[in-house]
Amino acid sequence: MKIHVRAPATSANIGPGFDVAAVALDLWNEMEVGEGNGQPVDHTHLAVRAFTRFASPEGRSFTFTDRIPRERGLGSSAAVVALGLVAGAIAAGKDPDADELLAEGLPFEGHADNLAAALVGGVCLTWDGHIARVADDVPAAAIAVVPQGRVKTAESRASLPEAVPHADAVSSVIHATLLGAALASGNQLLFAASSDDRLHEPYRAAQAPQLAAIRSDPPVGFLGATLSGSGPTVIVWAEKERVAETVAELAARFPDHEVFHLAVTTTGAGAA
Repeated sequence: MKIHVRAPATSANIGPGFDVAAVALDLWNEMEVGEGNGQPVDHTHLAVRAFTRFASPEGRSFTFTDRIPRERGLGSSAAVVALGLVAGAIAAGKDPDADELLAEGLPFEGHADNLAAALVGGVCLTWDGHIARVADDVPAAAIAVVPQGRVKTAESRASLPEAVPHADAVSSVIHATLLGAALASGNQLLFAASSDDRLHEPYRAAQAPQLAAIRSDPPVGFLGATLSGSGPTVIVWAEKERVAETVAELAARFPDHEVFHLAVTTTGAGAA
């Protein structure tokens, strides 16, 4: 029996939603599981390791189609883990719910926000092992500005301080509250007002200099800009009716970056 699954890219944090919020984006990795072809199974591969949470990989082949840029802050590892989890459950004839899949995947991914959105699609919040999909869309268009350089999440997280000033903590609570309200209500004004963070972005900014450049000189249709996950990709949030203009301006300003619009997908990981 062949199993063909796919999982989407994700952008985590969405500014002040550090380790809580993420959105699934319409860019997909795929995996096909088939009969063994005589080649040894790579037990070190994240997808294969996740697959083993539900079924044995022995006697099977694993073929991958990778479209999500690696180590760029677009959830490539979360997508790979989601592929393995979903395919393993299908192979075992099981139908675990999203929280169960999240629990099985966290030992491999470690970032619940990315994995939650990859599993269920849309805009998600995650806490204490639970997933809540709070919206099908974001009140803005997501435009990825992707540099050539890569950032390892573990190294990026190591740059974060153990403590922050009280004023920064208060600011983060304010903007996270605005973000949650904006996502739940679809309010563009609240969403634009939420686009500020003092918990992680200031400490990661050196790895994504385009973030400050875009904020200091906003493109047409600009609503906000956030570091995607740990970076270095920046998501520019733009007015939906002006997205083509925003993409064109950013592409001209950052010719050494990939610049493209990514729609939100309401579909999470599953059979292709």
